Amino acid sequence: MAKYILRRLVFMLLTMLLVSIAVFLISEAAPGDVARHILGQFASPEQVELMREQLGLTQPLYVRYADWLIGNDWRLTRLVDMPLKFTIIAGKTEPQWYAVAPDGTLRQWRLKKDEGLIEYRFAQDGTQELATVTDWQLDEEGEEIFWGVDTANHVVLWRKEGARRQFGAAAGRAMTEGSGERYYPIRKGLLRGDPGISTRTGRPVGPTIVRRMRNSFTLAAIAFAFIMPIALLLGLLAGLREGSPLDRSVSLFSLITTSVPEFASGVFLILIFAFWLELLPGAAVFVDDIAPWQDPKLLVLPVLTLTLVEIGYVARMTRASMIEVMNAPYIRTAFLKGLPYRRVIFKHAVRNALMAPITVIMLHVNWLIGGIVVVESVFGYPGLGMYMLDSALFKDINAIEAGAMVMVALAVGTQLVADVIYTFLNPRIRYT
Repeated sequence: MAKYILRRLVFMLLTMLLVSIAVFLISEAAPGDVARHILGQFASPEQVELMREQLGLTQPLYVRYADWLIGNDWRLTRLVDMPLKFTIIAGKTEPQWYAVAPDGTLRQWRLKKDEGLIEYRFAQDGTQELATVTDWQLDEEGEEIFWGVDTANHVVLWRKEGARRQFGAAAGRAMTEGSGERYYPIRKGLLRGDPGISTRTGRPVGPTIVRRMRNSFTLAAIAFAFIMPIALLLGLLAGLREGSPLDRSVSLFSLITTSVPEFASGVFLILIFAFWLELLPGAAVFVDDIAPWQDPKLLVLPVLTLTLVEIGYVARMTRASMIEVMNAPYIRTAFLKGLPYRRVIFKHAVRNALMAPITVIMLHVNWLIGGIVVVESVFGYPGLGMYMLDSALFKDINAIEAGAMVMVALAVGTQLVADVIYTFLNPRIRYT
């Protein structure tokens, strides 16, 4: 078993690597210009080109993939000639990149009009000092240049003479000043827990993904706790009494719930419980990412919608598997030997009948976590599926890529869990 799990983990890593390449290429090839989305339709071509450079979109494709996967701070350190550190200092709400000076102070640079290039020095207690840069270096052509970290998480090359014209804001959204000669966005890379900065919100994707995953896990876990016992019990009872009124009732209920799409059942539940009975909140009531934790009543209708859809599907699979097992020769042999009915059912039939439902359940864990985009959209639920939908509409490539990798990790991981559960349900299954 240990060798099997180790081998599966190796294949999981290989699968994740191949999928990461596919996700990155698909995201890059998708229609639409990210810089144009950010700046709006009225931005000038020069502004769009500058934004593309500040996002790193002008670099070769293989360089962008490597930076996205393993980061580039180790490479950009050589340009700044100082270690780079991603941290949050006192007085600020978001972490940023800084250059770490030999004396331990954190430093950033910014070009100010009529003042030149200003150096910001931050001590450990958050105190700030300003100084004008005087240690310009000479390049191969004899011109004075300076490499530093700006206030928007870029390593920037400034040229003392002939600096770029500074562009203003476009479409109501401020953009980084265009005074640099070159821009390289700094990132740790996905393997070190840094999916990058969201082009839609301007905030790190990692913390947002974690909050949205927590909300989706909460919704999925509550729905899962209701779905599995009820669905398995209904399916097993229907399979044991094939052709009975109970079997026909369960089959009809399962067929109705699985045939009604989530958006329709969600709207029906909103009409019944929110408008007619006025017992529960309706749709679009989540004002932020932590709203579900502040008012648990907001979870009732989304959970009920998921439960209705999944109960029918899992119950039908369990019923079909139970009927097949009950007609197997070894079950008839057990009855002919005189074994008690309860012992035959619980020791032989149920364990084997759960093999197929376990596969379905593990596959639907992924659906519950990330594929509930419709349910989250209907109820305005701030989960991972809603975040992925909004990111795709805006072409927020960093958020799309990070969310897709989370989905893949869940899909591959749950299948490994299912294979391990098989060995407990059926002792004849052994992995080598």
